[in-house]
Amino acid sequence: MTRYTLRRLALGVGQVLAVVTLVFLLVQALPGDAAVTLAGDDPDPARIAAIRQAMGLDQPPLERYADWLAGLARLDFGESLVSGRPVADFLATGLAPTILLAVLTLVLLVPLSIFVGVAAALREGSVLDRVLTSVSVGLHSIPEFALAVVLIAVFGVGLGWVPPTAVGGLTPAVLVLPLLVLLARPICSISRLVRAGMIDALASDYVRHARRLGVGTRRIRYAHALPNALAPAVQQVARTTDWLLGGVIVVEAVFVIPGLGTVLVDAVASRDLPVVQGLAVVFAVTTVVVNLLADLVAFRLAPRSSR
Repeated sequence: MTRYTLRRLALGVGQVLAVVTLVFLLVQALPGDAAVTLAGDDPDPARIAAIRQAMGLDQPPLERYADWLAGLARLDFGESLVSGRPVADFLATGLAPTILLAVLTLVLLVPLSIFVGVAAALREGSVLDRVLTSVSVGLHSIPEFALAVVLIAVFGVGLGWVPPTAVGGLTPAVLVLPLLVLLARPICSISRLVRAGMIDALASDYVRHARRLGVGTRRIRYAHALPNALAPAVQQVARTTDWLLGGVIVVEAVFVIPGLGTVLVDAVASRDLPVVQGLAVVFAVTTVVVNLLADLVAFRLAPRSSR
């Protein structure tokens, strides 16, 4: 376990460095000139040159990259080109709503997915199993923005049960529709994995042996079969976390939630490169850490014979 953990940590550090490098290269390749944007509608060449020098844009790319990496090592993401505020301030401003959405989604996602998957597996071939499978396939095929628009039109505008957007503030009622949008597709994919894993586990040799030994049905299902069925689902939860980073951006834009997604969209529109780079680093590190934890949990849950 220790050796596997060290290997995954080393791989994670390499992945973060690769993503950070790629982010820097992509941001530098963006069309246009940030100095020209900041100079105004009728820029003076001397003013543009002064802005470029102040922002360090007149330095060679390798030197800018080295300075940026050195800043990241000190947890210094730089300053906004537009407002002059530290990038960390933008991260702090948008972090709370995004974390709230992501954490609530994951907290609800795991037990609901397990419940749906186990319920379908224990009644394999029944009406309930077929209904859950059909609904899962249907919901999984609907894009997030389309589902969000439908929910807003029906429950926010038509019925008026919940606020359609977060313009009036981020209240518990406002979170209902965004959470439904973020939960719909992941529950479908994860519950299907739990169902398949549970069916395979209940048909395995060790479960049949436990039945012959007189082990109770409830203990067989939830103490023996379920842990082995969860290993692939845990990794799918990690992939869902990756998807959440993109899904939250869409949801925040549709429901006007002032999170990191909104900050990222505004930064890209204004070519605020340090803010874009800082957000990309946060997303990359989050993705690597979540996948690392998921791999360790899945490795722990996997039967020893399969390691």
